[in-house]
Amino acid sequence: MATFEETEQDFNRLPDLPAEVFTAPLKKPDHVGDDWLEPQQTQYDSDDDAIWNDLFERQMGVLPGRAASAFMAGLQKLNLNRGGVPEFGKLSEDLTALTGWSVVPVPMLIPDHVFFWHLANRRFPAGNFIRTRETFDYIQEPDVFHDVFGHVPMLTDPVYADYMQEYGRAGWKAMRHNRLKALGSLYWYTVEFGLIEEKDGIKAYGAGILSGPTEVVYAIEAESPNRIMLNVDRVMRTDYVISDLQPTYFVIESFEDLYRQTVERDFDKLYRNLGPGFTYANTAVIDVDYVVNRGTLEYTLRGGRGSGAKPV
Repeated sequence: MATFEETEQDFNRLPDLPAEVFTAPLKKPDHVGDDWLEPQQTQYDSDDDAIWNDLFERQMGVLPGRAASAFMAGLQKLNLNRGGVPEFGKLSEDLTALTGWSVVPVPMLIPDHVFFWHLANRRFPAGNFIRTRETFDYIQEPDVFHDVFGHVPMLTDPVYADYMQEYGRAGWKAMRHNRLKALGSLYWYTVEFGLIEEKDGIKAYGAGILSGPTEVVYAIEAESPNRIMLNVDRVMRTDYVISDLQPTYFVIESFEDLYRQTVERDFDKLYRNLGPGFTYANTAVIDVDYVVNRGTLEYTLRGGRGSGAKPV
């Protein structure tokens, strides 16, 4: 089967990050090695566990009927409602038995090339901290709740799990072409903020949607955002919003469709035709789009979160 990357690539070795590649500068904490892995998972106390439980309960009040069936099934398979922050050893044992993945603790956001390497080897890096009561509603850097609750249940789906591994392998090629922003846009609009067509309507499978109560309802039901069928070439040319609700979401027909559109795409040819920046604004609807819903963009045009606009 075709893959993002050549079969001779050694994915067991941490890739070098070429000096000319554009990436965010991150200072590695002294206590971690080049793999950025924590020596052990944080020992969470009762207050931390209570925050997890409250976040879990809040999400379960809005996810039924809006979350992808694969995500809801994954929650059950991993028994994430057993109470408190999940223990990574037990979580990895269950996940490995299902799809060969594990969950590993990292101190913070990690460099792109290290992240790719872990994904290529079916390891999902999860933040080794949990938000506070003061940051309960919104935290800028992903914590253990976002990473484990939002991402890990989807890794119980075999096709999606394979997609995530191939995404990690794709990082080697993106670095060679210096097109990490384009590959990052694909991650953003699928893994973080993806929607999927199901028999009873569009549902969310992206972790950025599933781990926050406002965006779950907004992404599925609001009139403001555009909802457009996924086109990989178009998505990789599209800018995105980091700290607010998305003006546009992209919809897949199935995880098999997502796999075909990405893993079987000739990315060498695509990267040669991509500029270093984005071509399309995150609000754009263009002539090649198959539009499911053309949004009013009211929330975005009123100024978004900073203006106090309602997510309608």
